[in-house]
Amino acid sequence: MPPTRFVLISRWRLHCPAQQAWALLTHIEGWPLWWSHVKEVRILQRAQPGQTGTHAELTWQTALGYSLKIDALNTRTERQPDGHGEIEGRSGGDLQGHGLWVIEPVSMQAVDVTYRYEVELARPWMRRFAPLLRGLFAWNHFKVMRAGAQGMARRLRCEVSEIANWRGGPA
Repeated sequence: MPPTRFVLISRWRLHCPAQQAWALLTHIEGWPLWWSHVKEVRILQRAQPGQTGTHAELTWQTALGYSLKIDALNTRTERQPDGHGEIEGRSGGDLQGHGLWVIEPVSMQAVDVTYRYEVELARPWMRRFAPLLRGLFAWNHFKVMRAGAQGMARRLRCEVSEIANWRGGPA
């Protein structure tokens, strides 16, 4: 795997019903209200409720202080009667790739939230320094995801636990 490509996985448990986590994640324009690193969401095209195709531009402020612009296009949204759900999409802009949110009910009052992001760095300076800064870029991503988990918990007035991160590819 080239040093500019990452497979990053974050997972956490929220102590709330799956429906609450689902509602928060599927309302992308509300992310800046609870995710401190999301500075702005601009809806470019809105799909009908329950449909795929919403296209948004997100402005992120990273844990390292630089900002990123990411175009996100929702390509698949599936929700099962038992509360299990998946939200899939493609990203463009400064980070190009494929993301997948998975919502897995553990009980009536607990849900595991997993995000898998297969991404290629697109910004020239990031690509140039990726061999040296690869570990720092992964740390930055996981710091942003941890803030997302904590922000979800605050917004939903619940506890978050079992936050874990994995990355694939060269060290």
